[in-house]
Amino acid sequence: MKYTPHSIKNQEFNRSVRGYDKEEVEAFLDKLSDEFENLIEQNENLTKELDQLNKKIKDYQRIEKNLQETLLSAQESSSKAFDSAKKQTAMILKEAELKAAQIVDRANEEAEIIRNAVANLREEKKLLLARLKSMIDVQSEVLMRNVEQQTVISKPRSSETRKEVKKTSDNINVDDILEKLL
Repeated sequence: MKYTPHSIKNQEFNRSVRGYDKEEVEAFLDKLSDEFENLIEQNENLTKELDQLNKKIKDYQRIEKNLQETLLSAQESSSKAFDSAKKQTAMILKEAELKAAQIVDRANEEAEIIRNAVANLREEKKLLLARLKSMIDVQSEVLMRNVEQQTVISKPRSSETRKEVKKTSDNINVDDILEKLL
């Protein structure tokens, strides 16, 4: 049988000739009933408190789980972002190196073209100077012959005059003329 404060309070005993003092037994039962009622109330309060604490523990466990999942997700995201940035950096560096190599190759090609053009121009200059020198030599000889013929036709000059004309023609240096032209 389950005892309650009410069942303790209303408990009846058989009477005997020399039994207990009725008032004393009833007073004791009242005190016992009150004490039992207090214990039941405390038990109920402790049970409610335990339920609340268990609920809080479950809430904290749920929060902890969410935090762990969030932390794990953040770590994964951070790792992915780092890997992505690392790959992107490597790709940018590779592209920059490729572009730099292309620029250097183009510059080398252009420099080679310019070197070839300069060499061709120098060769052309030599040919032109040789032709010009040859033309000046030929024209100088033609001019000298014309001067000599003019001198012979107009009047015979003295040998000194002829020497001066010859000296003047010898003083004409084709190389000096070319240097001045260039």
